[in-house]
Amino acid sequence: MPLAEGDMAPDFAMPTDGGGSVSLAGLTGGQVVLYFYPKDDTPGCTKEACAFRDAVPDFSAVDARIVGVSKDSVAKHDRFKAKYDLPFTLASDTDGSVCEAYGVWVKKKLYGREYMGIERATFLIGADGRVKRIWRKVKVPGHAEAVLEAAREGG
Repeated sequence: MPLAEGDMAPDFAMPTDGGGSVSLAGLTGGQVVLYFYPKDDTPGCTKEACAFRDAVPDFSAVDARIVGVSKDSVAKHDRFKAKYDLPFTLASDTDGSVCEAYGVWVKKKLYGREYMGIERATFLIGADGRVKRIWRKVKVPGHAEAVLEAAREGG
């Protein structure tokens, strides 16, 4: 069954940029914006990351931490983060287990070819560990602002 608003968010532990690690259990005490994106340093993913970057002070004001997730390696995350001065955590889900748990590893089509890939999606997780809001098949323009508005409302 797909993850739904109101469900407990699946816990995770992933390596991050800078040689660190992140887990849902370690992000207690505030809201978490967990956003999944297909690939570092591609046009849509860069625009999305920069939109979240530019809104970090506003997210901090509502006690919401941002974590970006893709299957890219930690080394790629380090380069992406440095290139665009991203002030939030980028987590590496190389085995795809977190993507599977959140239901974002899906069949996609491009030019008539089917393949498996990450569906651009964002999950707003409350301080209680429950999924407050889900955005699937995200269109980048205006998305960070929509997530921020939901975080301001507490979900």
